[in-house]
Amino acid sequence: MNKKVLLLFIVVSFISCNSIRIKYPDNFQYIPIKTKNYTLASWQKITDKHKPIKIYVEGDGNAYTAKGYPTNDPTPKNSVLQKIAFEDNYENIVYLARPCQFIKDKNCNQTDWTTGRFSQKTVDSMFEAIKKISDNNEIILIGYSGGALLTGLIINQYKNNLNVIEWITIAGLLNHKDWTTYCDLIPLKDSLDLEEIPNIKQKHFLCKKDKVIPNELTLRRVDKKDCIFINTTHDLKNTNHFLVE
Repeated sequence: MNKKVLLLFIVVSFISCNSIRIKYPDNFQYIPIKTKNYTLASWQKITDKHKPIKIYVEGDGNAYTAKGYPTNDPTPKNSVLQKIAFEDNYENIVYLARPCQFIKDKNCNQTDWTTGRFSQKTVDSMFEAIKKISDNNEIILIGYSGGALLTGLIINQYKNNLNVIEWITIAGLLNHKDWTTYCDLIPLKDSLDLEEIPNIKQKHFLCKKDKVIPNELTLRRVDKKDCIFINTTHDLKNTNHFLVE
């Protein structure tokens, strides 16, 4: 094996090593999406190009240890959102990971999943990936936990570039300043915040037993008529058959 081939093999192995450990249904395809700043992991099932695409955006993942220290890898452990996406019977489903989850490329650093998890760089990269997935097709954009805030930022910043017809959040964080103040956490000083809720059709699933993002914080930002309360914890425990319809 010559040096160029060996180097290419090492790079490809480094970029995709985490993804090959994920078990996914036969009708899904693993597709890494290269953007300006990151390569993002996605699993896609597109069977009817004439229907909207439901894109599930992951939460913050394994960002901190139990003792509050930043991890070296934000890849979620046993992602409940990924399970929900894989079990969704709708024709067009995409599970989209956040930067540095599953694929930790050379541009990744701890700021990307800690204080800068909602940075402009992240917003732009996620938009770029979503645009490549959807082109001009209609999108139902679904964000779990911190993915809710991120999808809200994407909708607001790129309303003229994406055809998002509905925004759905699950146990969603909608304003990180509210959250860090309420829970006495380190401020996300390198992140943008969602100062204005997107003005589109929306639905918010709130977990009644959520101790990570209390329902009170969500209800400060959205109308209760747009909320659905589910009897579970933030990690959607004991909701194996919970699906977004």
